[in-house]
Amino acid sequence: MAESSKEQLLQLLKRLSHTISNIYDTHSIGAVAGLAIAIFFTWRLLRPSGGPQRMQQKRQAATSSGHEVSTHSDASILASGVCSSSADSRAQNVVDKFFQPVKPTLGQIVRQKLSEGRKVTCRLLGVILNESSPEELQKQATVRSSVLEVLLEITKFCDLYLMEHVLDDESEKRVLVALEDVGVFTSGGLVKDKVLFCSTENGRSSFVRQLEPDWHIDSNQQIISQLARFIKYQLHVSPFRTERTAANVFSAPSLEQFFGSI
Repeated sequence: MAESSKEQLLQLLKRLSHTISNIYDTHSIGAVAGLAIAIFFTWRLLRPSGGPQRMQQKRQAATSSGHEVSTHSDASILASGVCSSSADSRAQNVVDKFFQPVKPTLGQIVRQKLSEGRKVTCRLLGVILNESSPEELQKQATVRSSVLEVLLEITKFCDLYLMEHVLDDESEKRVLVALEDVGVFTSGGLVKDKVLFCSTENGRSSFVRQLEPDWHIDSNQQIISQLARFIKYQLHVSPFRTERTAANVFSAPSLEQFFGSI
């Protein structure tokens, strides 16, 4: 029993060392503290019982008859085995609870996927908006509900600029109203001055080169190809599978799927 306890404690210490070596942010400190508590209670449950109890069992055995001693001894061994098994089970349950895999938050995934990039430029059509052409913006502008959570996380961590090619001033107003209605300007770090509009597709490309972002996100493969040698990383959003045009260009069916939020 003592040898088994030592082995279990040794395994726990090894797992603690492995956990500490894999810490990548301050949120893991709580997990380490919880693990320390788990090890303490496991030690309490697994440590052998004290001397006085064993001395009392010996005195009882000395005053009993041979048959009674044998019967009592067998019962004590059985009870001791049951208690030991129960203690081991409780200890293992405590350990298992603290070693359950911790799912990273969306914010952590965003930072990891963006490789700690701090400035991001992103097209609106086909990425943030349901509409896919400037002509559609002359009628309406609607933010994709599934992308909103990811968009807000990006604004918390990055300096984000949204941009689009529009055909008239009314389209600009529709886009700004749509973004305002979903709370982008109040819940995140985005401001209206960082929503940029231009009259041509090449104008968007010029915006990106002037801003020099760490990441550019676009649904136009031609723009992606033009910027590949100027921008560190790019994400091509397309519902169709496309060939990778450069080592620094990634692709995904949607912005939210790139971050694995759906």
